[in-house]
This record gives sequence, C-alpha cells and structure tokens, in this order.
Amino acid sequence: MKFLDFAKVYIRSGGGGGGCVSFRREKYIEYGGPDGGDGGNGGSVYVEAVDGLNTLIDFRYQQHFFARSGQPGMGKQRTGKDGEDIVLRVPVGTEILDEDQETVIADVTELGQRVQLARGGNGGFGNLHFKSSTNQAPRRANKGQEGVERTIWLRLKLIADVGLVGLPNAGKSTFLAATSNARPKIADYPFTTLHPNLGVVGVDGVEFVVADIPGLIDGASEGRGLGDLFLGHVERCAVLLHLVDGTSESIGQDYQTIVNELEAYGDILGDKPRLTVLNKIDALEPEALEEALQILRAASGGPVMAMSGVAREGVTEVLRALRGEIDEDRLRQNPAEEPEQWQP
Repeated sequence: MKFLDFAKVYIRSGGGGGGCVSFRREKYIEYGGPDGGDGGNGGSVYVEAVDGLNTLIDFRYQQHFFARSGQPGMGKQRTGKDGEDIVLRVPVGTEILDEDQETVIADVTELGQRVQLARGGNGGFGNLHFKSSTNQAPRRANKGQEGVERTIWLRLKLIADVGLVGLPNAGKSTFLAATSNARPKIADYPFTTLHPNLGVVGVDGVEFVVADIPGLIDGASEGRGLGDLFLGHVERCAVLLHLVDGTSESIGQDYQTIVNELEAYGDILGDKPRLTVLNKIDALEPEALEEALQILRAASGGPVMAMSGVAREGVTEVLRALRGEIDEDRLRQNPAEEPEQWQP
C-alpha cells in the first residue's frame, strides 16, 4: 500500500426537500383541509477516525463526496425521506484543514472520534404546518435549505510516542527493525526510507510506538533532499530519538545540522525532549569510541548514550531511557508478558 499523508477533498452536504402544498380530497368528506407534508433533511458529511489505517491513499482515487438531498414532502401528511449521511473514514491523527491549508477545522486524535464537516439542509415546511384558526387553508410551503459545499485538505500526522530523527544512513531503520516487527527498507545508500514507518517497541513489560521518518540534510527546511515534509509526523511524539552516525568524520556538525533543521521547523519540535545516541559503535575501536562520545557531548552540551542497532548493543538501555521520557498514560501493557491464568 502506498503512503499518502496529504489529500484534497471536495465535499457537499445534501439540500433539504421542499414542503408540499396539498389538500385532503375524499368523496363524501367535507372540510378536508391542508395535508401537505414537510420535506426531508439533507444528508450531512462527517469525518471519523477508524482503526487499521495509516495512509490517505484512498482519497487519491476518490476526491468528491456528495451527500444525498432530502425528498420533497407529499400529500396525505407524508414527510419526505432524509438524505443519507456520508462518513469519511481517516486514520487517527488526521488534521482537517480549510481550503487555505492553514485554518484547522478539526483534529481527530482519538479512535472513533467523529466531526461534522458539512451539515445537511433542513427540509421545508408543508402547508399543513401553517394551518391555524385564522388561516385554515394555507396555500404556501417552504423550500428546502440548500446544502453546504466546501473544499478541504486532509493532512495525516502519525500518532507515535517516539520519533526517530537523524541524517540519512544514521541507522534509524536498522534500529526500528531491531526493536520491533517492522521491516523498513535498509540499504547502504542515502534516503533509503522514502516514507514514515511505524513500529511497536516493547521493554520491561510495556509497549510504545516509534516513528521512523526519512533522513534530514542541511537545508531541509528550504526544500533540499526530501525537505521537512515528514516532520509533521513527529509533532505528536513525547520524545525525539536523535541518532548520530559514530563512523562519520564530522560528528559534531552532523548533530548540529539536525538540531538546526528541527528549530527551523518551529518551536513545537525545537523544544521537544531529545535523547542523543551515538550509533554504530560496533564499528569503532575503544579509543575512537571514546573520542566520538567526547565530541558528541561537547556538541550537544548534555548526556549522550551509545548503542549499535546491528549488534543490539546498548539498545535495551536506550529503550528504557525513552520509556522514562514518555508519559505513563501513553504506555501500554504488553499482553505477551502477562502471566497466563490457569484454566481447568
């Protein structure tokens, strides 16, 4: 399945049905009076967050969603049928933006959350509604209210607890593959990851979700490389895991490049907690490892951890450090590690 995180959609709610002007006419019955029914209401357009989706690819092939209009009222006091509603099913974490791509209409962040995007028009009153003691034979009815037509944008921001950031080939996909059942593409050339990947990681009986996004390079905020198009997927994370390639000849500069791009994106990422980790330590001699750690500590101005995703050295310690930065309400108990209950 292809990954798509931005889609343009055209929606329109249904119009209300018109009221009916009708009079009861039966043989041998006098004083029949008005019996025109009301029109039905038009269908509304909703958006709902559902489980099992992590892409907006469905909205590339269908972009128009028009709800049905209500039926007009009929004689014999019959009300027209309401138009059926339309529900746009989107992944959890989808933002609904107005046509200007800036105004946020809604942000569906919980499973089952439903938001009305366009309300259907009300049905018009039939002449039966206007009957009174002073007007016993009204000959007027209301037209139905027109529907609402609008253009919206859907932007997906994946729901994850930890976001992986770093230069291309820093070992982000390798770390995700080593700690979860996710199988991202891994190769020895830059920009192997072309779209975000999610993996569920478990440590000490709890689980949390890790998001791997394509690597950033110097000038990504200005559109270089893949740009910062995918940074929105780590906006909702509790902590960022910043991986630095320990075999690089410019460790300090690599670290600062990512920090600059995060700060250029906005305060929402620049101020987010970060865990700095020196990766690929299995390829370093003890003296080179100590030198690389000193350089990275000087560049970050804080503590630095070391690990190897391939050799799985230091991975558990990193996961425990990430767990400490994640709020308790985000963590989920791992059912696989719960003791089995005896049954006869």
